[in-house]
Amino acid sequence: MKSFKMISIQVLHEDQLENFPLTDGIIINQENSHRMWILEMFIDKKYQERFERWMEDGELLETKVVISYPENEPAGFRVAIDAVKQMGDNVSVLMKGRLKRARSQYAEQLLEELIGEGLEGDQLLKRFESDMRSRPRLKKDIDQAE
Repeated sequence: MKSFKMISIQVLHEDQLENFPLTDGIIINQENSHRMWILEMFIDKKYQERFERWMEDGELLETKVVISYPENEPAGFRVAIDAVKQMGDNVSVLMKGRLKRARSQYAEQLLEELIGEGLEGDQLLKRFESDMRSRPRLKKDIDQAE
């Protein structure tokens, strides 16, 4: 098994990526034949009901997780909520699932998309820098989800 620090997480729900500010988080690659991963995050308890609802519904969630360093490209996971437990002012959310695919070369794909929109020069540079920080969903990812 290998463990990694979870830096940030976004959950896709109803075609919107939502950030959940982390108090702390860890990701564990179980390195088993099922290629399963365990993700545990500690977040503010105001999100508890939402994750409990997703757990009760047995909903599979698409997530984008930044691992180890803030500048790393997000890794996509498809997870199910396994447990939600209140711990003081925070909630522990335990998720289990699989890595969706290898790195998606986000920067290259974003640049291709922005050029396709006709952006160039300073306008292209500013939008690229902004989108690399905010990491919006790429059009190709939206199209694949539909």
